[in-house]
Amino acid sequence: QLHTIEVRPEDAATAKSFFERSQYREQLILHTGNAIDIIPTLPYTWDLVFIDADKVGYIDYYEMVLPQLKQNGLIIADNVLFHGQVLQQPLTGKNAKAIHAFNEHVANDTRTEQVLLTMRDGLLIIKKK
Repeated sequence: QLHTIEVRPEDAATAKSFFERSQYREQLILHTGNAIDIIPTLPYTWDLVFIDADKVGYIDYYEMVLPQLKQNGLIIADNVLFHGQVLQQPLTGKNAKAIHAFNEHVANDTRTEQVLLTMRDGLLIIKKK
């Protein structure tokens, strides 16, 4: 199964229209609402989690899914360079500060290993030990 969470109903409707045309439609599970509320209700273990959401919530999402991630499972976090703003000092803007804090949080987490891909806006690939 592939689960996706869309906070905006219009984005969920767009995703649903594509899912309905897919040969895998029975395996695609769409949740609409706030991920902070939805993730704790999902009683699954995950092989792969992709985080591309509100930047201020990245640490919370990471901490919520990590216990449910299988050993050697992956989390891929998008936009971890945040337009290069995470490299500029002083950090300005709540999103740049939040992504910088997330990057530091993951870098210091002994439960995982990580690698940063610097293509486009940055992908952080995190593997649970």
